[in-house]
Formats: sequence, C-alpha cells, structure tokens
Amino acid sequence: MNTLFAGITDEVLVNQFAQGNEKAFNALLERYHERLYRYIFFYIHDSEQTEDLLQDTFLKVVSNIRQGRYLENGRFVQWITRIARNLVIDYCRHIQLEQTLSTDEENRDYLNNIKYAEDNIENFLVREQILSDVRKMIDFLPDEQQQVVRMRYYDNLSFKEISQQTGVSMNTSLGRMHYAIQNMRRMAKKQVALC
Repeated sequence: MNTLFAGITDEVLVNQFAQGNEKAFNALLERYHERLYRYIFFYIHDSEQTEDLLQDTFLKVVSNIRQGRYLENGRFVQWITRIARNLVIDYCRHIQLEQTLSTDEENRDYLNNIKYAEDNIENFLVREQILSDVRKMIDFLPDEQQQVVRMRYYDNLSFKEISQQTGVSMNTSLGRMHYAIQNMRRMAKKQVALC
C-alpha cells in the first residue's frame, strides 16, 4: 500500500487526480482494487471475467472523474461499487440472453435463437464494413492510443498486462484507452472520410 497517501481522504485523491496527479489515482486503485475484485467475483465466479469487469470499472471511474461527473459527497467507495454493480448486471444480462433458448414442452426451439441462426450476406457485409471503418479510425489515433487499443482488443490483453508491456502505469493505459474511444467517437460523428 502506498504510504504517501495513507491519511488522505478519497475526495482529496479524486480532486488531485482530476487536476492531473496520476499518483493520486494509483493510490485509489490500490486502495479499492482488492475490495472491488472480491465484490465482482462474488457474483461472477470467474477470475478472468472478474479482472475484465474490474478494469472496465476503473476505466469508467477515470472517464467520469475526468469529465467532472463525480460529485463529492464523501461516498466515493459507494460510487465505484455502484459502477462495478452496474457492469456486473450488464454482464449477467448479456450471459443470460446468450443462454436463453425458447422451449415448447420438452423440445428446444433452436430456430428462435439468434446464436444458432445463419448469418445473411447483408449482415456479414455490414459487419465487415464497420470493422474496416474501425480499423481505419484506429490508424488515425496517436501512436500511444493505437497501441493500447490494439493490445486490448486485438491481443486481448488486460490493462495490467498492457501497462507491464508498455512500461507505463495502469492508470496511463486506462487514460489512453479513454482518449482513444473519445477520439474514435468524434471521428464517427464527423463521418470522417476514411480512405
């Protein structure tokens, strides 16, 4: 545990991080990493998925703080736990939807499940075009952002692994991903010519 920030409240650390102090966020990360991991694992029972949801939680925390959406009310731990809870609920809904099969008495109706449906050529072409556009947008990102997006989504690395391989803090990796997503959203809104 980082003793430099041991006596400092969460709200002070959040304010310091919002003003650009990366070490303040690292202190928050250290302070709540284990607690949130246990909280998520209690529901998910899968260590790899728990780690992914934990990283997504901290990515949302970074994003919300940087956008000024955290209101100081002395309840930082409840706020980040609520973010984790919402991600767990979304994940469980997604899993439940994937596993849902309609049934008629004892016979399972596989025809009503999109998971078992054949893809038509139109959907295939649309998906391929979207993936092509996303790849091109990634090429327009700054090098550091390109690197973290490719490592996360193409190499399936966790943010912890990304930070180890790139030699930057996990907070920096999360920040780069946040900015990459923002930049790609802006490009999509402007309908940038990607040729």
